[in-house]
Amino acid sequence: MHKIAILAPHGVIPFDLSTACDVLSRVRVPGLAVPYEVKVCGEAPSVAARHFDLHTRWRLSHARGADTVIIPGIDDVDAPVSEAVLAAIRTAAEDGARIASICSGAFLLAASGVLAGRRATTHWKQAEKLSQRFPDISVDPNVLFIDNGKLLTSAGAAAGLDLCLHLVRCDYGAAVAADAAREAVMPLERSGGQAQFIIHAEPTSSLALQPVLKWMASQLHRALTLEQIAAQAALSKRTLSRRFMQQTGTSPLQWLLGARVRHAQALLETSMLSIQQVGDASGFGSSATFRACFTKLVGTSPHDYRRNFQSRR
Repeated sequence: MHKIAILAPHGVIPFDLSTACDVLSRVRVPGLAVPYEVKVCGEAPSVAARHFDLHTRWRLSHARGADTVIIPGIDDVDAPVSEAVLAAIRTAAEDGARIASICSGAFLLAASGVLAGRRATTHWKQAEKLSQRFPDISVDPNVLFIDNGKLLTSAGAAAGLDLCLHLVRCDYGAAVAADAAREAVMPLERSGGQAQFIIHAEPTSSLALQPVLKWMASQLHRALTLEQIAAQAALSKRTLSRRFMQQTGTSPLQWLLGARVRHAQALLETSMLSIQQVGDASGFGSSATFRACFTKLVGTSPHDYRRNFQSRR
């Protein structure tokens, strides 16, 4: 029997906690009456969630000896973290337990120090903050989950289901995981990552480069070169590239590519243009180039993106 401890700190997101509880407690393995022994270990006997309190049967000390420790997301990643929670995570790591975080639970895992030097993910809205707060962690906002062996992290909300099914597959094989997926009415593997859900904000008006960014956004139908962009900005190519990196964190042509993809996303969501017409209107030279660039940045094909996100009228 595999022992699971799900930590419940104050501010825990109930959906993340209940996802792990429900998926793992319903796993069926031939010949095993109880494949997983699941315990919810509270920071206190009564744990404060946003809309209600959780009364837990076990405390953090009961996580000791667990084979897997799961850290659900927390509602406020800026709130102070209990040293008792961090100590429980460190102890689990020292004891050799497998530790998995769901959504913003990655902030607790990172604060404990055990994620240092590793690759990790979290909800896309919090990815930049996680990266800034813990620069020794390589944060990838585009994936559903990351498996580092003993340390696993997942993206937001439904990605917790993907992570739990992955744990089941690692422990008991694909057939058992497929059965658990059917029980949860969930595909065992989802195509793409969470990149397709990310809303890429337009640049703020405070940027000194705002005029040239606005001009570039109006010229997406053209095959712009670095020379043309530099001329519009009245800067040398070298100075333009340096200022772009300082103000946008990327190069002029990479920013332009992102703008083209954002424009394509909007057209796929709101228009009846064909995939080829969307690619042409967004400035991609060919349908093949459009599909390749879109899939690389968004994590899914233009066709699948439209199917998932096109407005229903």
